[in-house]
Amino acid sequence: MLKSLSTSLIVRGLLAVAVGIVALAWPGITVLGLVILFAVYAFIAAGMEAVRAFSSERAGHVLGHLLLGLVDVGAGVIALAWPGPTALVMVLLVGAWATIGGLVEIYAGFEADEPAGTRALLFVSGLVSIAFGIVLFAHPVIGAVSLALLFGLFNLVYGIWALARGVDLRRAHRTVDSLVDEEARQSDQLASVV
Repeated sequence: MLKSLSTSLIVRGLLAVAVGIVALAWPGITVLGLVILFAVYAFIAAGMEAVRAFSSERAGHVLGHLLLGLVDVGAGVIALAWPGPTALVMVLLVGAWATIGGLVEIYAGFEADEPAGTRALLFVSGLVSIAFGIVLFAHPVIGAVSLALLFGLFNLVYGIWALARGVDLRRAHRTVDSLVDEEARQSDQLASVV
């Protein structure tokens, strides 16, 4: 079990480092890749809605699932046909998410029954989130590149972490194996003496 988990972490770490390097080296291509990934997701979601529609027992549910599937197909086609506007919408959605999240954090800072340090951290992180959202709204093209760079940086950091954890886990596995082998050898020696 430890060996397979360590191998999984090492492989995921290597892939994340590779994705991080590509995203940092070519942020424009990364944005396009994210738009294509969204389109693929939309097509898969459409297929899932079609499966739900034809596995439903009532006619009303069939129509609803088919309509949702058509909306998903439309979103995927629009993303592939117009990747620039799709990337813009994605940036604006992240900007809205950051702004709303920041407002919620500030509200939580007022409502929290926490120590002053925790409340201050909620206020500061809320203000940073709001500022990030405003920057994305004000400069969406720069925001798209910034998101690609953040995506790359995240993958790079996660990949290095996963690699380190996988190597540590592999070392632990080897240590456990050597201890088990040593104990078995000592047990055999004891059995031969008796």
